[in-house]
Amino acid sequence: MLDFNTNHKALVLTAFIVFVVLSFGVAIFPANEMQKYQPLPEQEDLTEQEFKGLKIYNAEGCVACHTQQVRNIEMDQVWGKRPSVPEDYHFSKKRLDIWRQSASVLGSERTGPDLTDIGRRQPSESWHLLHLYNPRAVVKESIMPNFPWLFKEVDSNRVKDSDVVVAVPNELLDDKSKKVVATDEAIQLVAYLQSLQQAQMPENSEPEFIPFSKKNKKSNDQTTEASSGLDGEKLFTSTCATCHQSTGQGVPGAFPPLAGSEIVNNKDAKKMIRIILEGYDEMEGYGAMPGFAEQLSDAEIAAIMTYERSHWGNDAPKVTEEDVRKVREELENTKAQ
Repeated sequence: MLDFNTNHKALVLTAFIVFVVLSFGVAIFPANEMQKYQPLPEQEDLTEQEFKGLKIYNAEGCVACHTQQVRNIEMDQVWGKRPSVPEDYHFSKKRLDIWRQSASVLGSERTGPDLTDIGRRQPSESWHLLHLYNPRAVVKESIMPNFPWLFKEVDSNRVKDSDVVVAVPNELLDDKSKKVVATDEAIQLVAYLQSLQQAQMPENSEPEFIPFSKKNKKSNDQTTEASSGLDGEKLFTSTCATCHQSTGQGVPGAFPPLAGSEIVNNKDAKKMIRIILEGYDEMEGYGAMPGFAEQLSDAEIAAIMTYERSHWGNDAPKVTEEDVRKVREELENTKAQ
């Protein structure tokens, strides 16, 4: 029996052995196991700018409130198209130097939403910048803190062509004669957030979500089969409402309203379809809208547009999947020429 009270050598030796065992069990063995996982075929490495953004993400403590792990349960399906797998974290585990490795981004608490697929759910740089400057400007119920040190205010006549001006509503500005400009750190952080998109897994290997119960799954499957159309309101809420708001009023000085919009109410829907497919950056005083050609199918775009054109006082004809398909083909043919 070791007597640590009188045998200090035994105490130090035992503590050292426990330290070594824990080091191997907690750090070395898991790190060695991670080396066995390779990136997915369509997974891309982080660019230099995105990797700098990852460092800022960790430095600002974003991982304390946001996870990047889609669990394999049905309720997590809103955060990603599939459950997370070890390969998803291949490029986020990079060495900062010979002694340090980048911190884990899995997180353990969802005070805010999971960010695994945020680059696909919200691809707009303008939205992310305004959200970092003042989260409640775009999400009224948000409890996320502001990050004003990632921005600087400059006189309007001193804004450079290379500056990225944030579309901040006037009521949020102390001095309305100034413009809010994003720092390099803010742009790098947003670049990292935009890079967070789940890669496609090899065919027939994608893990499935575990349903709440077989009874619920059967009921959901029957509902899906019985329904011939898509829910335009639900698609709008998950794709468009963060910028244009659930009321269709947008955010003054940041994102334009859809209620009463001439483009939305135009009987000819071609321009609106092109905007959704290609994006739009021609409305002075508002942030740029990204294109959704890769994120949304023709049927989904038609459902969203039909919802937008028939709500908040808007009154325009519905849009069909065929209408969207024709415009998409025209754009693709134009690019091919």
